[in-house]
Amino acid sequence: MGHHFINRRQFSRSLLAASGAALFVNPLYKAMAAEGNTAFPSIGDAVKLEGPPRKITLAWSADSICTAAFPVAQQKGFFKKYNLDVNFIDFAGSVDQMLETMSTGKADGASGMALRWLKPLQQGFDVKLVAGLHSGCLHLLAPQNGTIQTLADLKGKTIGVGDIGGPAKNFFSIRFKEIGIDPEKDVNWRQFPEDMLPLALKRGAIQAAGLDDPLAYLFQTKNQLITVDSNMEGKWQHVACCVVGLRGSLIRKEPMVAKAITQAILEAGQWVHHNKMEAAKMFEPYAPKVSAQILAAILETEGTHEQSVGKQLNKDVAFYADELKKIGVFPQSLNSETYANKVTQDLFAG
Repeated sequence: MGHHFINRRQFSRSLLAASGAALFVNPLYKAMAAEGNTAFPSIGDAVKLEGPPRKITLAWSADSICTAAFPVAQQKGFFKKYNLDVNFIDFAGSVDQMLETMSTGKADGASGMALRWLKPLQQGFDVKLVAGLHSGCLHLLAPQNGTIQTLADLKGKTIGVGDIGGPAKNFFSIRFKEIGIDPEKDVNWRQFPEDMLPLALKRGAIQAAGLDDPLAYLFQTKNQLITVDSNMEGKWQHVACCVVGLRGSLIRKEPMVAKAITQAILEAGQWVHHNKMEAAKMFEPYAPKVSAQILAAILETEGTHEQSVGKQLNKDVAFYADELKKIGVFPQSLNSETYANKVTQDLFAG
């Protein structure tokens, strides 16, 4: 890999697809049950779409190995098995633009980080969150042999982030609030291009850097950094950090198609959980500067078995909303349960 830093778009340009299968009758569920792993949600029998393949457009802002379920689903051919003909959009715009693309019917679904989607969704886009993919992909990094070893050590210090309004800044603000540190008064935040964060650490311009995978893992291993904190700590390891959203009109008019897409993506995620190295090898062509071994190592750090739908997803979103209220991202007047009911959809009720 040398000394070449890559940005997120260079890291993971890929295709997006979907598949479908029943959790309770497929080998993945049997393997999961044999392990005593109960984290995967119950989504019932696989949807069988009759007639010609159903054409679907899915948008993806090319993200990272943490959404490996998407190219894996395509390469394993699951979506064809469940009669879905998927067209892919590698979406480079903002989250607001992506949500607008779904709201206006130019795309049927997309995936992204919950902490990047939840605030824009408050604007009333006709998009529903239908599933959580996995937990854990945000990291707060500091020099290995430095004075910063815990969150508390960062009081009065400066943290660098790639986006001052992004998931890393918001998540670690929540974490500071949890231990009694005011994230606005007691901590300084500075925005840098993500590939400049290691240099900013080395020069002492910042004392820690907050960012998400894959760059978090790559920077950590390349620059002898430690993880001071992450969203794999405590209760957060069980809360989905990446979510799947579908356009509301698709859910209303063709609920079985919406269900099939969601089942497909979830099953692909379960396959990734049980086959991390093979999944990494499938993703490797989209990250030519990163080896399959490193990609698999990143997957090992994440809660790939932590999926959520229905009531659990609703609960996760309400929890996020409560936490975002504490740091001023959402107004105190927001009813978190009402908000969660508005932006999530249970496709597997009944």
